[in-house]
Amino acid sequence: MNIIWFLLQASWLNVAIAVVTGLVSGGCSASLIALINRAISGNSTNNLVWYFVALALIALLTGVISQFLLIDLAQEAVYKLRLRLSQRILSAPLRQLEDLGANRLLATLTEDVQAISRSVFEIPFICIDLAIITGCLIYLSSLSGIVFLIVVALIGLAIATVQLLIAKAYRLLASAREEDDRLFKHFRSITEGIKELKLHQERRQVFLNEELHVSAAASRHYRTSALKIAAIATGWGQLLFFTIVGLLLFGLPRLVSVTTPVLAAYILTITYLLGPFENMIRRLPTLFSASIAVQKVERMGLTLASQAETTTTQSAPTPNWSSLELNQVTHTYRGEQEDRFVLGALSLTFHPRELIFIVGGNGSGKSTFAKLITGLYIPETGEIRLNGKSITGQNLEWYRQYFSAVFSDFYLFERLLGLSSDDLNTQAQKYLQQLHLEHKVQVKDGVLSTIALSQGQRKRLALLTAYLEDRPFYLFDEWASDQDPFFRDIFYKQLLPDLKQRGKTVLVITHDDRYFHLADRLIKLDYGKVEYDRHNQN
Repeated sequence: MNIIWFLLQASWLNVAIAVVTGLVSGGCSASLIALINRAISGNSTNNLVWYFVALALIALLTGVISQFLLIDLAQEAVYKLRLRLSQRILSAPLRQLEDLGANRLLATLTEDVQAISRSVFEIPFICIDLAIITGCLIYLSSLSGIVFLIVVALIGLAIATVQLLIAKAYRLLASAREEDDRLFKHFRSITEGIKELKLHQERRQVFLNEELHVSAAASRHYRTSALKIAAIATGWGQLLFFTIVGLLLFGLPRLVSVTTPVLAAYILTITYLLGPFENMIRRLPTLFSASIAVQKVERMGLTLASQAETTTTQSAPTPNWSSLELNQVTHTYRGEQEDRFVLGALSLTFHPRELIFIVGGNGSGKSTFAKLITGLYIPETGEIRLNGKSITGQNLEWYRQYFSAVFSDFYLFERLLGLSSDDLNTQAQKYLQQLHLEHKVQVKDGVLSTIALSQGQRKRLALLTAYLEDRPFYLFDEWASDQDPFFRDIFYKQLLPDLKQRGKTVLVITHDDRYFHLADRLIKLDYGKVEYDRHNQN
């Protein structure tokens, strides 16, 4: 799939109109050359001036129309492409997105889409240049058939030699785009690992010299080489055109009989053609980059679409539920070689109004369990049943609506998205007081006044969002780890019991053993297995 096909898919009619108007503009430009030749040769008439003015105006008008059409079409196509890619990312399974990596997704959404957007502005000019070249060749063929055949053969030889250089540049640009994926990964390392890099000088230097520098240098090398080859192709094309002019001027009269007016017309026309040919060669790297980007976007889109989840909900979740069962559920993490970690098989049952602590050491599978039970991971074997109803790909989206969660790597939105009620601001303000944030954050029209807070306070804002969602299940993944002792005590002794009293089932992943006695159940995981599922006597 190339850039032209991408635009044709967006609107073949607009592309056709833009190409036709571009060809008309180029044809008028070529006709102007013929008029100039006629005027120089002394075959001018009184009407020639008006023909000249009319052709110039038509060339200008049709050229502008072609550019306007393609600009509108390009921006609309890029707009739809961004939305479509974003939708496919949101519809893809979480595990697949984790395997692809955020760097590849970001590179596609930014670098590739921008490359496509930039290239489209060149297409109208290419259409005009092609029309000029075609019109000029038609004009030359009408002057002398023999001279035309010789000129076409020489131009064909020039194009063939230039094409070899352009093909090399295309391959280098493709390599540069592959390197960009790794470069975006290193950029994420800078933004997300800035504290670790600042604290360790040797680590920072090794990262700069052996990671970032290597990828940046490789990307620079590929692109620089590609652009230099394109420059060589441009210069080589110019030389070949001047060679053609020299052959016509000094060699052709010795081989065939040609009149001076015809020879002058050929030399003037070919000299004029040098500009369009040079422009086309100069614009080819941009088009090649766009074609590579379109292919990259298409592959990414197809990859995401191949496992897209069903996102239609069957019905709104109801608080009246009786049981949630995990029956022999497993999930496997596969390493680069033979290493793998298996969670399960898990067989657990949960009921309303339970406060459950999920405990265990690092790497025991607690976070994976959280993603499984909330429906973010799909079990590889076994099944999840809610009220006896098996959870499949068809009702997975519906099942997820039963859960509110604050994960350890949570993301905090500035707006209370998806939440709407007449007293939303009032409810939010009440919870802000309960979370001791009323003096730092205000809510107006569903927008948080600030999220520039400490990590512990940001987690409280995430808890605010979960409160407002008011769903049957609440899951907290190491929520209290960033809280001070005072608010940690409030979380375990006030907030969690309050959720339970409201009829919620609360699952808490925690290491705070001093609060284990407050839970109704303790489920301990060890290397992916349930070591024990113990009920406390409260």
